[in-house]
Amino acid sequence: MANFRADRMSEDIQREIAAILREMKDPRLHNGIISVVRCETAHDLSYSKVYISSMNGLDTAKEAVKALKNAQGFIRRELGTRLKLRYAPALAFEATDSIEYSANISRMLGSIQYTQTDENNEQDEEN
Repeated sequence: MANFRADRMSEDIQREIAAILREMKDPRLHNGIISVVRCETAHDLSYSKVYISSMNGLDTAKEAVKALKNAQGFIRRELGTRLKLRYAPALAFEATDSIEYSANISRMLGSIQYTQTDENNEQDEEN
């Protein structure tokens, strides 16, 4: 049986943590573009795993995760208040390089498209 409430709560937690990140004043969170990529919440809503990524690479994301672990109590309290939850889920933060990876794939696809259009233009000139 699908647990739609856990899915909705994951989306809400992701959105609210992103908003809380913008309001926090820790300099480790403002070194680059920090993003909440994904949030996975347990079916009983007691535990959430939050994936953090950075445009500057995995090292910046790891620094942001350290800052978030230090502020975990504050973030959990804010989540409970903003989402009007009786029990806010325990949070676990994990660094990922998904933004950097997708930017690299985009660059590679752009270079492939550029070389294909150059080859097509050269063939058209020959005809």
